[in-house]
Amino acid sequence: MFLDKVQIKIKAGNGGNGHVSFFRDKLTMRGGPDGGDGGRGGNVVFIGTTREDNLVNFRYTKKFHAGDGKHGGTTHKNGKYGEVMIVPVPLGTRILKENGELLADIIELDQQFIALKGGGGGKGNAFFATAKKQTPNFSQMGVETKEYIVKLELNTIADIGLVGFPNVGKSTLLASTTRANPKIANYHFTTLHPNIGVANVYGDNIIIADVPGLIEGASQGTGLGHDFLKHLRRVRLLVHVIDISEQEGRDALTDLETINNELMAFDPELGAKPQIIALNKCDVATKEAIAKFKKTKCKSPVFEIMAAIGEGVPKLLEHAHGALQKLPKASATQAYATLEEIVDKNTFKVEISDGEFFVTGPFIDNLIRGVVLTDTESNSYFQRRLEESGIISEMKQKGLKTGDIVHIGEVEFEWVD
Repeated sequence: MFLDKVQIKIKAGNGGNGHVSFFRDKLTMRGGPDGGDGGRGGNVVFIGTTREDNLVNFRYTKKFHAGDGKHGGTTHKNGKYGEVMIVPVPLGTRILKENGELLADIIELDQQFIALKGGGGGKGNAFFATAKKQTPNFSQMGVETKEYIVKLELNTIADIGLVGFPNVGKSTLLASTTRANPKIANYHFTTLHPNIGVANVYGDNIIIADVPGLIEGASQGTGLGHDFLKHLRRVRLLVHVIDISEQEGRDALTDLETINNELMAFDPELGAKPQIIALNKCDVATKEAIAKFKKTKCKSPVFEIMAAIGEGVPKLLEHAHGALQKLPKASATQAYATLEEIVDKNTFKVEISDGEFFVTGPFIDNLIRGVVLTDTESNSYFQRRLEESGIISEMKQKGLKTGDIVHIGEVEFEWVD
């Protein structure tokens, strides 16, 4: 099974809560606060791997959640960090936001992309101790993270891409040059998805991709190959396989022109990639057909091969190896988007609805994490922060008076001036 496009859900770990405790032992009855901090949640990290060549592993596993941070403990013990969620993806995987914006382009082995960072751990009550507030009876909650949807799209990374009409011998050539085992049969569209193999030439590994055969109109959606033309965008060299035997009634020169036109129509950069022509099935071709093809003004090097028995293939690979030494390797597409929005934690918004005041924003979300309104000291700290931040002043400017209902985050209370 082959899958080159999938949508998954990812979520970083929540931060652990801070702890409230006071030091006690048989010699100390009223020790100071010693509640530890919560641990940070785990990150979600995508990493490039060569162990997979498509996204089939994501067919049934759709959710990837990192571990939550552990809560803080007594005697200043901090909680453990949450477990990192490692998501291996094949080389050539593009990671996109739900709206299609590019987040990362994974093209190298072990290349990492931190898609989400774990939520921060909450502070224990020991953190809030001061000379004036020596026994804080409250702690801070850990940051809760959101779940996001991302899209994964695979654009195969390969050195050489095999192109040509169906049934011209591309899969046979792949099998004769690598350890790949593509399905080979004497009918059109035997190859239903890209096959990848690795050939070793002079000690160098060359990755070869065989895509389903193209036909006229492929760039507009005709046949099978149009779904996989994108997998050729990042190859460095094209090997154009031609059935020079013309046993299927097509003309070899017309085949060459037709496929090149389809490549150019799909993507001019793809059509302009350097090519090597492989005239296959020379053992059943006429000398006249081979001579006719070679007399054309084809600018690409031409090699006569018999892929089924490997005749002429080493020479073809040797030339391809030399050509690759002069061609630049594929580079990652620059990404500018980020999954999590960068927010100013000091911002807030005051709105009035049905005579009641609603205060929301990043500042409020962060403040609510660190207060316990049932605790006198914590409540005082809460009110002091509202005053210092200008929230109370802004509400009064908008008409706040005694008896009005105020909603701050999920907290609701009646205002008394």
